[in-house]
This record gives sequence, structure tokens and C-alpha cells, in this order.
Amino acid sequence: MLNLQLHVQPQTAQRLKRILAFTSDQEMFAQNFIAYQIAELKKGVLNITLELKQFEKQYQMNSETFYQQFEQGMMGDSEDYLLWSGLYEMLQKNITRLQELQ
Repeated sequence: MLNLQLHVQPQTAQRLKRILAFTSDQEMFAQNFIAYQIAELKKGVLNITLELKQFEKQYQMNSETFYQQFEQGMMGDSEDYLLWSGLYEMLQKNITRLQELQ
């Protein structure tokens, strides 16, 4: 059994309590919530990957190589490079979160 404390606004707490009151299987509710989070992370990974592919095609370099060079100060700080590095960092965070949930 999990005793979960959330720090949310009172209106949000009431809405969650109503949902749980209508839910006959709280285990299923929790599993569905986790599955939803996993699905959202997978969508995020896919969308970011598609955006990274555009940069990779444009600059003829894979994102991992780019990011290593960018971090070493070898790529400059153009707007594209800042965006590309930010997307790559987001991808890595989403992949880590996804691995933690699966």
C-alpha cells in the first residue's frame, strides 16, 4: 500500500478525490496513469527525434557527435546550434525518464 501525498491546489485535490471515488480498481487507475506517462514520453521522444533528424540532415552530422563538439566549444553558438543542443538535451532527459518508468 502506498500513502501518497501530493501538494496540489484544493480544487485539483477535490477533482482527484472524485476520480478515485468513481474508480473501483485503484491499481488499474495507477497502472493507466503510468501507461499514459510512458505514452507521452514516447511521443515526446519521437517528436524530438524527428526535429533532430532535420538538423542532422541540414548539417550532415549526427546529434550525438554534434552535441559532444558543441559542449567542447567547437561549434559556436548560432541560433540553430543552441536549439539543436537544447533538443538533444530534452531527448536525453525523456529517454532517462522513460527508462525509469519501464
